[in-house]
Amino acid sequence: MAALGLSTLAFAQEEKKSGPPAGNAIVGDTYGSAVTSAESKAISVDKLAKKLKKDNKKVENVAIKGKVVDVCDKKGCWLTIQTEDDTQFFVKMKDYGFFVPTALKGKNVVLEGNAERKVTSIDEQKHYAEDAKKPQSEIDAITKPKEEIRFVANGIKVVN
Repeated sequence: MAALGLSTLAFAQEEKKSGPPAGNAIVGDTYGSAVTSAESKAISVDKLAKKLKKDNKKVENVAIKGKVVDVCDKKGCWLTIQTEDDTQFFVKMKDYGFFVPTALKGKNVVLEGNAERKVTSIDEQKHYAEDAKKPQSEIDAITKPKEEIRFVANGIKVVN
């Protein structure tokens, strides 16, 4: 009986931890693994897109610099980065192993990890749009799969 009580208590404590981690995302803060690439060595999203076309849709161990435009409000388990051509690309955390605070929105970061071009299903696009609290009209407008850059981050560092 005591085990049941402890597991219920542990579940209740786990429930309180939902939501993204607290934090101000100040310059120098790192999430996940240490980011070893210097900001000056990180490539632009445009260069990444060209590399993905050349390297058969996948690039491993790459550092990218970009501006965070959205963070998952539920857990901080994904974010989007603004590209030079005013589109965005999607970033997940490796193995769901770390999360970022919503304060990361608007910050410039260096991401280290792996990138690939991937076709994202309608259902998955709608799921992320709902997480981002997009208006229902925008969610309903998602009617076809789209090919996009997907990035799996090992580490993220705030640079400005």
